[in-house]
Amino acid sequence: MSSDQRLPVRRTAKLSIGGQFPRSESGRTFEVWSRDGRLLAHAARASRKDLRDAVVAARGALGGWASRTAYNRGQILYRVAEIMEGRRAQLEDELRDAGASDPAGEVSRAIDRWVWYAGWADKIAQVAGGANPVAGPYFNFTIPEPTGVVGIVAPPEPALLGLVGRIAPAVVSGNVAVAVASERSPLPAVSLAEAIATSDVPGGVINVLTGSPSELVPWLAAHMDVNAIDLTGCPDELIADAERAAADNVKRVHRAGPAEQHLSEITAFVELKTVWHPMGS
Repeated sequence: MSSDQRLPVRRTAKLSIGGQFPRSESGRTFEVWSRDGRLLAHAARASRKDLRDAVVAARGALGGWASRTAYNRGQILYRVAEIMEGRRAQLEDELRDAGASDPAGEVSRAIDRWVWYAGWADKIAQVAGGANPVAGPYFNFTIPEPTGVVGIVAPPEPALLGLVGRIAPAVVSGNVAVAVASERSPLPAVSLAEAIATSDVPGGVINVLTGSPSELVPWLAAHMDVNAIDLTGCPDELIADAERAAADNVKRVHRAGPAEQHLSEITAFVELKTVWHPMGS
């Protein structure tokens, strides 16, 4: 058969849960179209059950990820950037199909942002924590610790940079993430998840769901085993209900401001613990 007679292998973009790539338990998919009208793939439409599975996977990975040394977490996250660099052409093609105005630039910025946050891994404790002067015979230390399981609603655009800019600052301090990717342009998110799976990131640390925010965000916000939620990419009509649902277990709620690449995006999901230790005899 000549090359012009063969049918291309159509991509089925799956979810990323616990280091695996399952289809949705519901069996549902949605079509992903290019801006010029070409069918690109069928992406899995995550259900509430898929979201619950992702939270279970994240919770199971939290202890191991948080207990790694900060330096080791930085090395692992830097490895993701290396894998992304090797898949640059694919990521650019997917962004171009999605109608991105500068695909090459967005991929470069996404990789650079990942490296930037990875570099903070062994510096967070020194900058956010420290020794506090106290009037008494004891030492007083402030120590940053991860919040736990962080739910993330990624911005619809830019599909890749927006997702990286929300996941990286959450996980660098030892948190784990359940991210709802752009419904409009899900393929770059799936490719990022594949890059993460082929790096050294333990399964369950970063879970990526594709589908409808209107279906997933209310349950992510209300889930009692999610400790914090990033609503940066949440549709306006869902924000008020999501904030009310998050209040049931006193989740930390965050929305990124104009300066998205900033230390404050890391400390947004860090708990500062104060330790007192007696000194002298």
